[in-house]
Parts: sequence; structure tokens; C-alpha cells
Amino acid sequence: MKMGNRDFVLVSAPNAAGERFAKMLKARNVPFAAILNNPAEYERIRALGAEHIIVINTSKEDSWLVPEVGVGRVYLFEKSLNLCCRYVQICRSWTSKPIYVITGSHSPRNVYKGLGVDYVIHSNARDFSFLITDDLKSTP
Repeated sequence: MKMGNRDFVLVSAPNAAGERFAKMLKARNVPFAAILNNPAEYERIRALGAEHIIVINTSKEDSWLVPEVGVGRVYLFEKSLNLCCRYVQICRSWTSKPIYVITGSHSPRNVYKGLGVDYVIHSNARDFSFLITDDLKSTP
């Protein structure tokens, strides 16, 4: 997402791992936006510190408009294979930067790769701080 000439990190945080990652971004002063498909989740996501929240109707493709802010890297924490795949389809058209899917399940890597995901991370770890690199903080 773009504010001035800066791309924002876009995060889907439907689970505890995603929430922890969003909190780490906030703690490290990395501007980020969040994507969600359930307006009832809006306040929970806002409390994580997202500067922008994009609410998408995942079943209406004609509503997947490019956000007004520039999308940089995308980090999608998988809660459901179907929803995560839909987010990949939506976000791939918004950015040429890397898309990461973080999953604790055994979802097939090739499904995500076929949709345009750059990195699929299979892990049940609690700490994903290694994904927050210095260039996220300093990218113009």
C-alpha cells in the first residue's frame, strides 16, 4: 500500500501467528495494512495497529479493486486453504513484490505456487520475526 511513495506491507492475520506478526511489524515501526473478508473482524485488526484495512468481498470478483494505497510485500497467514488461495488471487494483481504464505497445515505448496506465491512457509512456529527484514523499514 502506498502513502506518498512508500509501499505498505499487506498482512492477512486470521490466526494467532498472524496477529503476533502484525504486532511485531507495529513494534518495529513497519507501516502495514491488513486485508480481511469479514467486516466483523475490523476492530480486532485495527487494534493490531494496521494503518489501513482493506475489506474484500471474496465472492465478488468485480469488487477486487486495486487499493488506493500501494501494496508491497504480502504476508498471508493461512486459516483456510480456500480463503488464502482467494487472497493470493486478489493480491497478485495488486503487487509484483513477493507474496508469502505462512501455513501450519500440509496444504500443497504447488497450489500456492501455481497462483503466484513466491514463498510458502510450512511452520507451526510462534515467532516469524525472521520475515521482518531491514529493507521493510527503509524501502522508499
